[in-house]
Amino acid sequence: MTTTQNTRTMNTNETTPEVPSDKKRILVVEDERTLAMGIRDALVHAGFDSEVAYDGDSGLELASSGHFDLVVLDLMLPGRNGLEVLKGLRKHDHKIRVLMLTALSEESHILQCFEAGADDYMSKPFSPRELVARIGAQFRRSTGEPDAAPISLDLPEGISVDLARLEVRRDGEVLLLTPREGDILEYLIKHHDKVVTREDLLRDVWQYRNPNVATRTVDIHIVGLRRKVEPDPATPTLIQTVRGKGYRWYA
Repeated sequence: MTTTQNTRTMNTNETTPEVPSDKKRILVVEDERTLAMGIRDALVHAGFDSEVAYDGDSGLELASSGHFDLVVLDLMLPGRNGLEVLKGLRKHDHKIRVLMLTALSEESHILQCFEAGADDYMSKPFSPRELVARIGAQFRRSTGEPDAAPISLDLPEGISVDLARLEVRRDGEVLLLTPREGDILEYLIKHHDKVVTREDLLRDVWQYRNPNVATRTVDIHIVGLRRKVEPDPATPTLIQTVRGKGYRWYA
């Protein structure tokens, strides 16, 4: 995105979307200073605390400090790129939420981000209202069910899941779930009595205002989740695909 586009995008007069009442701390890692400051100002206006880093090295250092609830992370950065920052962060913190910004729309780049542990992504250019809404959605659970999902469950072949700790144990190894993977698994478990559509997940888990957006976000996350919880990810038996409709939890 050019500087002109950045200024025009961030200076819209759109109404600020609703965000959670408890103030969250957001780190913006973006090397285009006009855009970074515009994002920070939009977040502060929406009720978040926000700080900015302009390169990958300082971004990783700040993100690893434990003082932030979410990182808005650009993919193309000087020094460490966004993917390297994400991988470095996930080595010791799998619970902080990460939203990637990218001007690269190729599916391979998006897949790399999700495989490295990103919770969501947005393509440039974007509106500040949509960015704030997507960040706010990261902190909300809107499953529509009053009863809590199981905190832990035992699966076939000795696999166990602890949703509170975002951990999967299999073959003596601990696999870490990202926050978004935990959200998806909780939603599928709560709605085990029906087929969950891709639109259901986009609306209720991601809280996209338009659940019909053209994105493979759900598909990519399901693939990653199956790799962690399925006895045989190539032949899934727990998160089953219902052809032409969506997914269903069969445990």
